[in-house]
Amino acid sequence: MKKKSVVYNKKEISEATLRRFPFYHHYLKELESEGVKEISSAQIAKILGFNTIQVRKDIEATKIEGKPKRGYNLKKLISAIEKFLGFYTKNEAVLIGAGHLGYALLGYHGFKEYGLDIIAAFDNNPERVDKFINYKKVFSIDKLEDIISRMQIKIGILTVPSAVAQELADRMVRVGIKAIWNFAPIKINVPKDVVVQHENLASSLAVLSQKIKNLK
Repeated sequence: MKKKSVVYNKKEISEATLRRFPFYHHYLKELESEGVKEISSAQIAKILGFNTIQVRKDIEATKIEGKPKRGYNLKKLISAIEKFLGFYTKNEAVLIGAGHLGYALLGYHGFKEYGLDIIAAFDNNPERVDKFINYKKVFSIDKLEDIISRMQIKIGILTVPSAVAQELADRMVRVGIKAIWNFAPIKINVPKDVVVQHENLASSLAVLSQKIKNLK
């Protein structure tokens, strides 16, 4: 099976590499708060349980250079990783489905650290429409196309039942959405020029449950 990858600065970066960077960033921010000034790839690998060569190659993707036997300037490394992950690029998004999961995502402040700003939500439940969640207004699903088109939103987050996920994805794509973060328990089909990231919580739980069984 071909490994998933994305293109960054005309170079393919594996999805596995991208998924490791938030771990690096979180750890380095902790070290910064403790007053650490320098860090090596070997030290990062040891603490996080990654391969040293793997960590060094990941960091090389950010174009930062370290010093022999000393490693990287911590502040510069953090800045390089934040730039690499797009922290300094603001991406506005809308969320469709303001139920329990949608509510939790709307209340999570950490997205802004990664350049993602959920500016509004949509739902078809009259009890949720026109309410505010973490200062984000929940609009009627009937206003979906108008608001996405008028505000030129490019990212949509789906937290809806599987029965309506494809229909809502189609509606978003028709008015300009170019990336969908899909939490619905079903894979959706989109045109080739639209990016989809599927997050199947049930699958993750199944894997976790199996690992727990293997520990017994």
